[in-house]
Amino acid sequence: MHKLQSFSVAKLATDFLRLSMRLKSSGGRPSAPLGSRILTNPDDIFKHNMWDHVQWTEKDEENARQKAEENSSEQHPLKEQGKFDTEACQYWDKFYEVHQDKFFKDRRWLFLEFPELLPSGAEDPDSNMCQDHQQATIPLHSASSTDTETRHNQHIDLHNRNTNTFHFQEFCQEAAQETNEAATQTSTFPGHHASFRILEVGCGVGNSVFPIVNKIKETDSFLYCCDFSPRAIQLVKDHPDYDDSVCHAFVHDICEEMASFPFPAQSLDVILAVFVLSSIHPERMQGVVNRLSAYLKHGGIFLFRDYGRYDFSQLRFKKGRCLSENFYTRGDGTCVYFFTKEVHDLFSKAGLEEIQNLEDKRLQVNRGKKVVMRRVWMQSKYRKSYPHASS
Repeated sequence: MHKLQSFSVAKLATDFLRLSMRLKSSGGRPSAPLGSRILTNPDDIFKHNMWDHVQWTEKDEENARQKAEENSSEQHPLKEQGKFDTEACQYWDKFYEVHQDKFFKDRRWLFLEFPELLPSGAEDPDSNMCQDHQQATIPLHSASSTDTETRHNQHIDLHNRNTNTFHFQEFCQEAAQETNEAATQTSTFPGHHASFRILEVGCGVGNSVFPIVNKIKETDSFLYCCDFSPRAIQLVKDHPDYDDSVCHAFVHDICEEMASFPFPAQSLDVILAVFVLSSIHPERMQGVVNRLSAYLKHGGIFLFRDYGRYDFSQLRFKKGRCLSENFYTRGDGTCVYFFTKEVHDLFSKAGLEEIQNLEDKRLQVNRGKKVVMRRVWMQSKYRKSYPHASS
């Protein structure tokens, strides 16, 4: 018994030291978080593709508010909204069937903004590089293709299910259940040997997965990644950089309350959600964050990046695409929500402590077409605190 207590104390101390070092490394990031390219001369606007830390005037804010108010004044018919949930998996599988893994760029910026993805002591060889802005370029020709990076796990309350939809959803759920049950019924689980474990939810075809995998190969780390699209997960597994010694990809619907994960509770050091929560119906978000947070270790970090209120993509929507306040559907059936610093409530209600909660305003420039787009993203980091010691 004494040995077990000594082990637990030693492990807690080790985890705490690792967390402290990771937080210290976060403080060692570039002096200007979220980028350092500042536009000081308006004549220089077309010299770069992106400008950081853009200040909005009161007029800019008012113009954006009016556009959002106008495009949300006519909402999508309520009786038709159910299909955005019942047919979500088909929409996504069709998308991946057409585009495969060619649509989005790999997120090389991850380690500049989220150094917590690397365990303490691991060096990022690219840490001194200037940040590359590799957000997906927004096509200007159709609202249906605007910012499709958020297309994950769209859910709206539903009542009517057609037969084909039901069977397809049943197939997705069975695939996830078989994979996860097989892992949890054994005495070990994928990645059980690792001292540092990461989960990415809504991984798509791996645009975050493979930058992470290639960085953690020489560390004692393991990455889990999930998506509710079987086709997306198969594309991840077929990628030449997929390595099941450091990564486990599996089908999982984070909105499904009873769906199991292939690892135990309180086993994760980091959870990454990048342009994922915005695709979920606002009424479901809190439950998703609550369930995911249960898998974080004490001291673990939840990393979040997503769309912000009055982003260019929100203001481009036409009337009739709005489902509810700041929640829209695109022409292809995918959905997107636009956040403000209300993000704090979402994570604090899940019992997490704020480390960072920033509004990231930038100018994205199409130099060829001489078009300027005001981008707004939210970026946050929340920590699961250690339990208070009993007196």
